[in-house]
This record gives sequence, C-alpha cells and structure tokens, in this order.
Amino acid sequence: MLRTRGHLGEVATLFTRLGFTAFGGPAAHIALIDEECVRRRGWLTRQQFLDVLGAANLIPGPTSTELAMHVGFRRAGWAGLVVAGVCFILPAALIVGVLAAAYVALGVLPAFDHILRAVKPVALVVVLQALVGLARGALTTWPARLVAALAAAAVFAGAPEIAVLLGAGLVLLVSGMRGGGAGLAAVAAVLPVRLLAAATLTGATLTAGALQPASALFGYFVKAGSMIFGSGYVLFAVLRTDLVEHLHWLTESQLLDAIAIGQVTPGPVFTSATFIGYLLGGPWGATVSTVGIFLPAFVCSALSVSVLHRVQASPAARRFLQGVNAAAVVLVGIAALVLARTAVTGPVTSGLALGAALLGAFGVNSSWLLAGAMLAGGVSALI
Repeated sequence: MLRTRGHLGEVATLFTRLGFTAFGGPAAHIALIDEECVRRRGWLTRQQFLDVLGAANLIPGPTSTELAMHVGFRRAGWAGLVVAGVCFILPAALIVGVLAAAYVALGVLPAFDHILRAVKPVALVVVLQALVGLARGALTTWPARLVAALAAAAVFAGAPEIAVLLGAGLVLLVSGMRGGGAGLAAVAAVLPVRLLAAATLTGATLTAGALQPASALFGYFVKAGSMIFGSGYVLFAVLRTDLVEHLHWLTESQLLDAIAIGQVTPGPVFTSATFIGYLLGGPWGATVSTVGIFLPAFVCSALSVSVLHRVQASPAARRFLQGVNAAAVVLVGIAALVLARTAVTGPVTSGLALGAALLGAFGVNSSWLLAGAMLAGGVSALI
C-alpha cells in the first residue's frame, strides 16, 4: 500500500527546502507541494493529492502544513508525517526567531514592504497555475461543478470555511444515496477529529490563565491552533481579539509587525506565533509558542490519516470527499482573488507576474521564483 522504506530522506530534503523557500502564504504553499509531489516527483496521483487536501481542510490547524504531513505519510509512513511537518515548520520558525531577536534589540521592524510587494505577484502566478490542475482533477462532473458554485456563493455570503466544506460533502453524499444511512460513515469519520479539537480547546482554555508566562503562552497557542480551520490568515483576527483587546499582551503595532513577519517569511503563516512568543518570553517563549500552535496539527493529522483510509474504502464516503474536494478548490480560488487585489497594482508588479508566468512555463521551479522575488524585493529596499 504505502512505500515507507528508503523515502524518509527524500521527504526531509524536500520539505526542508520548501521550509526555506515556500514564500507567498498558504495558497502558494499548496501550489508548491502540488508541483513538487504530484507533477515533478509523482509521489501522489492528482486524485490522491485532492483527497489529502480535502482532509487537511477538514481538521484544525494550518492547511498547507497539514497537507505536507499527509504527503509525508504517503511517502514514508508515520515517520514521514512527523519529519515532513517538522522540516516544513522549523526553517521558518528559526528565521522568524532571528528576526524577532533583531526586533527586540533594535526596537523596530526592518522595512519589509518592498519584499512583500515583490513576492505577492509571483505567489499569485504560482497559485493560479496550481489552481488549473486542481480544478481539472476535482471538477470532473456536473454535480461537482454545481457544488463548487454553491460553495463559492456560500463563502461570498460569509459562511465559515469549515461549514462550507462539510456542507459541500453532504450535498454530494445525499444526492448519491440510494438507501438508508450507508453514506453516514463519511460524516461519522470526521467526528473523531472534530471532537479531539474541541477537547484540546477545552484543555487549553483551562491552562491559558496559568501563573507562569511560558505555560500561559503554551496554553493559549494550543487553544489557538485547535480552533483555526483553513487559512492561517484567520489566525490574525483571533490574535487581535485575544492578545490586543482582551489580554493586552501586545500593542496593535506589535501585532501588525508579527503579521508582516508571518507573511513575508517562508513556510507556515502560523510562525507569527514564534515572533509573538519571543516578544513576550524571549527564546523560551518563542519555543513554547511554536510548539503550542503546531501541536494540534500533528495530532489531528495523525488521526485523519486513518480516517481518510476508511473514507476512501466506501463509495458513499468517496462522494462526500469529492464534495469536500470541490469546495477546497473553490477556497484556493478565492484566496487567489484576495491575493490578486493587492498583488498586481502597477507596472512593476505586473512585470513581475508576467516574468514569473513565462519562467514557470519554461519549467523553472516555483519555489525558486518566490525566493528570487524576495531577493529582488530586498535589493529594492536597500536601494
């Protein structure tokens, strides 16, 4: 079934490189993993990739990081799941930790606007290229296309992402049922992961008011990592409400700086927690905050691996997952629209997007395109 021997080094090498070069946010990360693991290496088929993407969308935590964990499991078993997650997270956390130390020492954040402006149009191209392939794999039938259209309407109407994903799965599940409750296994399969998230959230809430700063940081970020579904950008609204308005741990300016660092550095956007942890508790605060924010993702990904196997074995459950996959493609497309609003704003950014598209058409690796954009932005900032 799974080829687990001899591949752990490949998983570690790839996701370490992506951890250092995967700029552009969650949608860009999904596109990069698709390019590297489906198109270039053939570790997964297009349908397998869509299935693990759908599963990653259904559990709490950063979707692109959990996608890396699922791919690692597919390639190298349980050790691959852990190694893929750690190797994707650790480079970004180290970079953010160094920047946080500089921020504390200097009292200001170096100007990252130029870098962010250069990275965004290239990230947009990477996402759009992947979106075409994802749509071709997920929207192969008219029911799936109809579900995708309904999902898009629901998102634009303000429905939560997790509700849209589950609703899309239920629509295809119910539409294909010919008897009783045969398809209910698909919904039931999701419940253990959702219940674990609720339990983790409850436990973290009890510890968030601990007396020691490190335990308070760990408890809070375990809670945050347990309650955020989908894009890491959702985390920022939660952080503002909790850390600025309620707990008063950060100022508005400090949170904005943490958000900027999370966006412009490679790897998961959730590493903003590393920056915040350093501000509040130094290196140890950064460490416990990073572990706390990502711990639920490891636990829920491990649980969802076995759930996914059960889902794939049932025809009714396959229909449920197909609906989730269709909605997941919609979410990536909407993320691309949001990115496009700020990515292409003039001749320079248009030129960067066009150049990235041409280089990508000639086979240049997307992660290197993003790294090159960051370098160009850095040079522009210095000039």
